[in-house]
Amino acid sequence: MTILCCLLYVAVSIVILIALTLLFLRLWLKVRRRNYRASVGGRCVLGFFHPYCNAGGGGERVLWVAVRAIQKKYPSVHIVVYTGDTDATPEDISQRARQRFNITLQRPVTFVFLTKRRWVEAYMYPHLTLLGQSLGSVLLGWEALWKCVPDIYIDSMGYAFTLPLFRYLGDCTVGCYVHYPTVSTDMLEKVSTRQEGHNNPSFITKSWFLSTVKVQYYKLFALLYGWAGRRSHAAIVNSTWTFDHIQKLWKMKDRTHIVYPPCDINEFIKIPLDAKRSKHILSISQFRPEKDHPLQIQAFHKFLSGIPDNQKSSYKLLLVGSCRNQGDKDRVETLQKICSDLGITENVDFRLNVSFADLKSLMASSQVGLHTMWNEHFGIGVVELMAAGCIILAHNSGGPKLDIVVPINDQPTGFLASDVKSYATCMAKIFSLSDRERMEIQQSAQTHVHKFSDAEFENGFLSVFDDLITKCT
Repeated sequence: MTILCCLLYVAVSIVILIALTLLFLRLWLKVRRRNYRASVGGRCVLGFFHPYCNAGGGGERVLWVAVRAIQKKYPSVHIVVYTGDTDATPEDISQRARQRFNITLQRPVTFVFLTKRRWVEAYMYPHLTLLGQSLGSVLLGWEALWKCVPDIYIDSMGYAFTLPLFRYLGDCTVGCYVHYPTVSTDMLEKVSTRQEGHNNPSFITKSWFLSTVKVQYYKLFALLYGWAGRRSHAAIVNSTWTFDHIQKLWKMKDRTHIVYPPCDINEFIKIPLDAKRSKHILSISQFRPEKDHPLQIQAFHKFLSGIPDNQKSSYKLLLVGSCRNQGDKDRVETLQKICSDLGITENVDFRLNVSFADLKSLMASSQVGLHTMWNEHFGIGVVELMAAGCIILAHNSGGPKLDIVVPINDQPTGFLASDVKSYATCMAKIFSLSDRERMEIQQSAQTHVHKFSDAEFENGFLSVFDDLITKCT
């Protein structure tokens, strides 16, 4: 009995100590927020958590258009961007936003540079990657919170586990823009049915025991992810597909809104539809494993196998994208080796970190736009290719299937495929289209993509966060 009482005393003491520590931290962070706000003239401080703000992908375009929208409507708000891009200066980041996205901010923002970004890198966690990265995001979030305590915190990159940190310790109003759920029911199904994929290797799919353990791990993680997400005062998702999955996990329908990401259709739609285009297939995406570039190369190889030898040289696959880290660079080298092994090196061109002007030129000269990511949350690159007049060939899943490559007035806006054979078949079909058939698809696609414009995004984004910002200012 005495031992039991001692254990109980120790447990209660530990709980009280933790509670007092958290209370102290919360009060101390309040002081830090008050001091920082005073240093910027008493203005409302709004922080965007975007550790890879200089990556040059679709998520970064969402960030900069959102920042620009707030600057235009609320010029008194002081905007902070938490970033791990310590190898770049604020001027470098702003210049890249102008070059890559054609976005110029109305005034400079404050960058809070984070040194612990490696803790959200996948390479740090060869096993239990989802859990490891999520816990790592809390560590990175704590560094961000300690360096600058905002009045309003917006996670714009999908690190949901930072939301309770900023809400409860930082006493911040919190919101988020969700590009892709960290875990989804589709992922659970894929593991349950033991389907092999980049995040479900063969040694797991071949083992009933390991597959069962992984399913239970995913289910537990989904519960934690749902709890963290529900700490958000308001959430925006980028597509119907993402909304459906977030609703199942977070269960906060009244605070979740669909706002399609901003696509730079104004620039691309200026490209004449009847422009002389080469027999090029253009892919635009970061060199991440889920983008499935090997499928693009294998499908292109199969398509080329049906082309007469004397005509093959006129067909090119252009792989355009940005590399975030050494892992991405290693993947590019692996892809180049695949091309070499298949004997199509002369037909595949890799273009890394291209400027906006070069990107627009490539779109104007290519006939086909290619996308192969399974369950892509939305697909900004898909919309931009359609706006530029490329006949899109996208994966038959996710955002492209539900929101983008959909018929308009019974007219097709592009093509969908799911494996090497279907992609190769669609490539052949697209190149066999008559000028009239191609023009009809291009016109339907351009009509449809207007719903994904910058203006539509700005209106939707501000309508969700207006109340939160107004209360702060």
